[in-house]
Amino acid sequence: MSVLVELTIFPTDKGTSVSPYVARVVNIIRESGLPCLLGPMGTCLEGEWEEVMAVVTKCYRELEIDCDRIYMLMKADCRKGAVDRLEGKVQSVEAKL
Repeated sequence: MSVLVELTIFPTDKGTSVSPYVARVVNIIRESGLPCLLGPMGTCLEGEWEEVMAVVTKCYRELEIDCDRIYMLMKADCRKGAVDRLEGKVQSVEAKL
């Protein structure tokens, strides 16, 4: 089953700017080879459940190394037989505007 996930994950014990930690997570997501899209409040990624959840776990494990408190928010949309939803969902709405 295809899953489209928006992941927000960052440490809450590292001061005001956490962009270096977010960059570490985004690198993991990009290196996974899964389709992804960086946004201002989270990163979307698309794939099969097991592969997406493996990337989410890897992101968590990366921050766990040197962070004592981690905030994570994940939204998921699972749909059988769907492909290219990362761009397709946006295009569908744009076409109706």
